[in-house]
Amino acid sequence: QVQLVESGGGSVQTGGSLRLSCAASGRTFSWYAMAWFRQAPGKERESVAAITWSAGSTYYGDSVKGRFTISRDNAKRTVYLQMNSPQPEDTAVYYCALRRISGSYYWCRDSEYEYWGQGTQVTVSS
Repeated sequence: QVQLVESGGGSVQTGGSLRLSCAASGRTFSWYAMAWFRQAPGKERESVAAITWSAGSTYYGDSVKGRFTISRDNAKRTVYLQMNSPQPEDTAVYYCALRRISGSYYWCRDSEYEYWGQGTQVTVSS
C-alpha cells in the first residue's frame, strides 16, 4: 500500500506564495508519475500539474501555467507545488495523486491515478 500525505496548505494573499508538499511512503516500488489536483466548493475536481518520476517531465493546466511549478525530490519521495502569484480563484482543497503504471497516459484525468492523499486546504484572499 502507498500513503500520500500533503502539507503546506493555509491562507495566503494575492501576490504572495505558498509551497505544497506531498510525501509518499509505503511499499517500495517504482512509480511513474505524481500530480496535483484541486477541488473548489461546488466545482468538479480540476487537474493542476503533473510530473513523471524518472524523467521529470512536467505538465500544467492552463489556469496555472506560468504561476505554479511542480517539482520532485526522488530521494525524499516528495513532490512539491510552488504557487506564485496565487489568485482567489485558486482557493480549493489540493490533492496529490500517484500513478504506478508507466507509459503514455492522460495526465489530467483523475482516473489515471491509483493513490490519493487526503487533501490540504489553500485559501487565497485579495
